[in-house]
Parts: sequence; structure tokens; C-alpha cells
Amino acid sequence: MAGHSKWSNIKRRKYAQDAKRGKIFMRHARYIYVAAKEGGGDPEMNPSLRLAIDKAKADNMPNDNIERAIKKATGTLEGSNFEEVTYEGYGPGGVAVIVHSLTDNRNRTAAEVRHAFNKNDGNLGESGSVSFMFDRKGYIVIINEDGVIDEDEVTLAAIEAGAEDIIVEEDAYEILTAPEAFQDVRKHLEEHYTLEEAEVTLIPKSYSKIDKENEEKMLQLLDMLEENEDVQDVHHNLEFSE
Repeated sequence: MAGHSKWSNIKRRKYAQDAKRGKIFMRHARYIYVAAKEGGGDPEMNPSLRLAIDKAKADNMPNDNIERAIKKATGTLEGSNFEEVTYEGYGPGGVAVIVHSLTDNRNRTAAEVRHAFNKNDGNLGESGSVSFMFDRKGYIVIINEDGVIDEDEVTLAAIEAGAEDIIVEEDAYEILTAPEAFQDVRKHLEEHYTLEEAEVTLIPKSYSKIDKENEEKMLQLLDMLEENEDVQDVHHNLEFSE
């Protein structure tokens, strides 16, 4: 089976981000928030949340930070009234970008997101201007760095569980599912394998290659957006260069 590889992009982006360890708790908080928002705040009843919490604790994220992310997602954080706002637009070189935010001040967040786009030769668009370039899918990654996980076995297990597609990378397997099948596929696979990533997310239908100058600007745009405390997640269709 074949498709566009999201994992290769994640790896390249993570390599650039690993030098900025101060952001790691923020990234974990986003994953926890998304999991709790979609499946509830009880990790015993929400396997995706449990996985996100386990990863956060493995990186020594304080329990207070974890609880705060869950409370933001479930609307139980005292003194706060958060709403989800999604922004769509184009980055440098015409890269499609979708920004998901959680904010208690819509005007502030809109101004900051717009500033990030404008400063890096991008521009915000109307709702729906780029979302048609993405599919909402369940997304699971199984690492296979040592090549010990048999491709046929993973493929068979994924198909039997209801997966739509499996993409074979040199060091990983990417499994795509329909959103409604995600939990069943995830539950089946985690009985046999360690899951590196497991979430319902946006997958680009195609990727955009741009020149080095625009890629540098795009990386700066991503950095500015990811440093914004209101931004929960950023999706794009840039294919990072090697």
C-alpha cells in the first residue's frame, strides 16, 4: 500500500525542534489537550489520552502541567473561558497552513497569528481556503529502526483491524484509518506493538516543495506559531528538504 509520508516530515521537523527543549512541555500539552478534547478527560476511558500522558511523563512533564491541559480541554479550568478557533492561509511559496488555537481572547490570537503570517511572506485566508487540501484521518506510527518488525505481519494486522492504508518507511510503519475506525485500529495494534504516534489528525492530500529561501521563511513561520501559547496545533503540506 502506498501514500504520502507524514512521518518523514515529522522526523525532519523534530530534528530541528529537539535543540529547543524548552518547547517540549508545550508540545505535550497540545497532544494531551487534543486527546482529552476528543475522548474525554479520563485516561482510563480514553486510550489516546493515556498514551499522551505516558509520553509527557517520560519527558518529565510535571503533573500540574498535565492536569492543566486536561482541564483546558474539558472546560473545567477555573477562571478561564476558552474557545477553539481555526485559521487557514498560505505560507511562503504557497504552502497550505491550518492553525488550531485554544484562546480566551479571540482578538489577541487572531492578531498574533496574522502577524506571524505577514512577517514571513504568508497570508491568512477565509475559512475553507485550504482545508480541502487535507483529509481527516486516524494516524498511527510504529517504529521499526532495527528492521525486526515484519512488514507483512503489520500490514495484515492493520487491515484486519480496519485500517485504510499503510505506508512503509525505512524505519517506521504509518497506518491511516477513517476517524471512526481509529480507536479500534489503535487498540488492536497496541496489543502487539509499541505505538510512537496515535491520533486523529489532518493529512495533506499532496505535499508542496519550495525553494530553500522560502523553506527557511516557512520554518520561521512555524516557529512563531508554535511559540504562541494559544496555538494548539499547526498543519501544513510542506515537504521538508533533506
